[in-house]
Amino acid sequence: MSSRHFETGGASYDRFRPTYPPPLAEYLAALAPNRSLAVDVGCGTGQLSVLLAAHFERVSAFDASADQVANAAACGNTNYAVSAAEELPVQDATAALITAAQSAHWFDLPAFYEEVRRIAAPGAVVALVTYCIPALDGPAARRFEQVYWQDVYRYWPPERALIENEYRDLPFPFEELSPPEFDIIRDWTADELIGYVETWSASKRARADGQGGVLDAFATDLRSLFGSNDARHRITWPVRMRLGRV
Repeated sequence: MSSRHFETGGASYDRFRPTYPPPLAEYLAALAPNRSLAVDVGCGTGQLSVLLAAHFERVSAFDASADQVANAAACGNTNYAVSAAEELPVQDATAALITAAQSAHWFDLPAFYEEVRRIAAPGAVVALVTYCIPALDGPAARRFEQVYWQDVYRYWPPERALIENEYRDLPFPFEELSPPEFDIIRDWTADELIGYVETWSASKRARADGQGGVLDAFATDLRSLFGSNDARHRITWPVRMRLGRV
């Protein structure tokens, strides 16, 4: 499913999707039983992979989309490859940490969980991470809510509801841990926020359905609300996760 939504647009995804806060990777690494191997599944263009690389000897990062992998951030101890989450090219009992950032809602979860059990080293940690609907400050907040909840909402795939509920509805058959809450905080221009909205699967489907005008109108309104090309507004994405030991 994820490869269909993200089989193109890897360059835009790399440019406009927010990166995770470094303390998230530090926290996950501290929980792992060792620092030998982290496996990042559904890695996209490596938003979390590159942060994990600072804490592990090796990171193996996989995505079903070849375009996402082709645009992934280079890092010396990180190996990117095209692979489905349900059939990972990882040796048995070798991964100290298995992560899935903004991707687990696309997986066949029972099959993925079987792979997690197979590749997990003793005491390994599994983390399903999502960043939720962002909050804006200033006058653009209401217009952003409109584009999300009204203009393109019918184009979101059903899996999006899992993010809106902060992954609380995901089945999670592991010994669960209670993580702290993290936030992604960015001060963005109108063009950066517009670029982010254009990476949404709902935006892509709206344009494919001939409804790109609602996105063009959003871009016009947002630039007007920001007031200048250089103006920046704060955007905050709550980061939530399901976290456990295998």
